[in-house]
Amino acid sequence: MMPNRRQLLAAGAAAPLLAGAGAARAADPELSALRDMTAAACPIDAAERAGRLARARALMRTQGLGAVIVEAGSSMSYFTGVRWGRSERPTLAVIPVQGQPCIVTPFFEEPSVRETLAVPAEVRIWQEDGSAFTVAAGFLRDRGLAARPVGVEETVRFFISDGLGQALGRRLVSANQVVRGCRMIKTPAELALMQAATDVTIAAYRWTYPRVEAGMTGPDVAALMNAATRQLGGSPEFALVLIGEAAAYPHGSREVHRVAPGQVVLMDCGCTVQGYQSDVSRTFVFGTASREQRTVWEQVAQGQRVAFAAAQIGTPAGNVDDAVRRYYASLGYGPDYRLPGLSHRTGHGIGLDGHEPVNLVRGEMTPLAAGMCFSDEPGLYLPGRFGVRLEDCFHMTPEGPRWFSEPPRLLDAPFG
Repeated sequence: MMPNRRQLLAAGAAAPLLAGAGAARAADPELSALRDMTAAACPIDAAERAGRLARARALMRTQGLGAVIVEAGSSMSYFTGVRWGRSERPTLAVIPVQGQPCIVTPFFEEPSVRETLAVPAEVRIWQEDGSAFTVAAGFLRDRGLAARPVGVEETVRFFISDGLGQALGRRLVSANQVVRGCRMIKTPAELALMQAATDVTIAAYRWTYPRVEAGMTGPDVAALMNAATRQLGGSPEFALVLIGEAAAYPHGSREVHRVAPGQVVLMDCGCTVQGYQSDVSRTFVFGTASREQRTVWEQVAQGQRVAFAAAQIGTPAGNVDDAVRRYYASLGYGPDYRLPGLSHRTGHGIGLDGHEPVNLVRGEMTPLAAGMCFSDEPGLYLPGRFGVRLEDCFHMTPEGPRWFSEPPRLLDAPFG
């Protein structure tokens, strides 16, 4: 007799499932029926990147900045294509208000950094006994920009901004108006990649859902989800699976919970396609749902609809969160962020990062504009019992919000 999926996982099949699609097929031949959905996904091209730099320069002129500094991470990838990790050895991109940007990197890393550089740029190196900050300041002086205000991207680490400030002899300023001004507004090319990532995640959910069995743990289910995501062409970013009482805590519990009849299963999963992310949550009940579980699920589904309806062009982002909390308070939850109720923001920005500015949270006054992308996830959490979260992302159009994935209509059909 063929072992069931739980037996395979318990015997150590979870590791190959997580290791890659080839190993996963050995553990579950059903994966071989899945096909890559991302073959037609178009990477960000040279014209798109040139447009990003032009937009950044226009915003720099508006803000009176001579240059913007970003370090390795999503903003560097966004503007230059360079995909690099952060360490104690800084790799920086200096984007001047005119002319080509400059990549500042350790001497021995230059060949590797150039492999993903996707825009015309000067590359300046620093040696182990030297300083990236001195090199970056030298570039600005050579461009005649050292006396002008220099903006630093908000995630740049303190030792970098401090070192650059000392090398330039003055304090740096915020580059939020430039970097956020570019990254918050997604182009059609970016939206297409986010749609592709979402399509992969939904397809992986549909494959995983009927394969959830009694006795599985959260990591067991996550292994199946990740294996399907890889087979479908996505790069898994996260697969959080919360069972029973663990679903009452938005990011789970250290205790081991197993799937059993009548238990809530909350899945929060996402992947990337060409670097752009998806983020989709679904909650279902293994077996027969109780009346209370159905009621809370339907309340959360309505909460999603309330948020979606409130998200209109020009509306402050925080108003979306306010609308959901008013609705939940009318049902007796909260009030505010208290439990039982909604203890986290209604949604977050999304793009190259899973969480990007700005958030759908109380007090956020940034007006919604076409091209902005958000999650819509107004969960309800009942400590000691269970929680329900439904999450779908949307992007703003001139006519209003548009879903990347359609929310489910029924608890018994969580994936349509």
